[in-house]
Amino acid sequence: MNIGICSLEIFIYDVNSLKEKRSVIKSLINKSKNKFNISIAEVGDNDKWNRSIIGFSCVSNDTKLIDKVIESEIKFILGNFPVEILNTNREIL
Repeated sequence: MNIGICSLEIFIYDVNSLKEKRSVIKSLINKSKNKFNISIAEVGDNDKWNRSIIGFSCVSNDTKLIDKVIESEIKFILGNFPVEILNTNREIL
């Protein structure tokens, strides 16, 4: 069994308050859970209104599949939300 873990430090465009940030993050998390078979949560920078750290993971016997899921999730986030990825940390255990 292999576990893929990824954390993304993101900058969120077009938000002016924590309320607007929570709306974007909640949408991002819910849509990602529905589209991919991953566990995902906001894991850092909770008090900053234009930044966040999102962590997600997936489990599989195939490391290539894990890498594909992580890459697909990153492309999904970039293509569907007003964010820029500042830093990415990936690990397959």
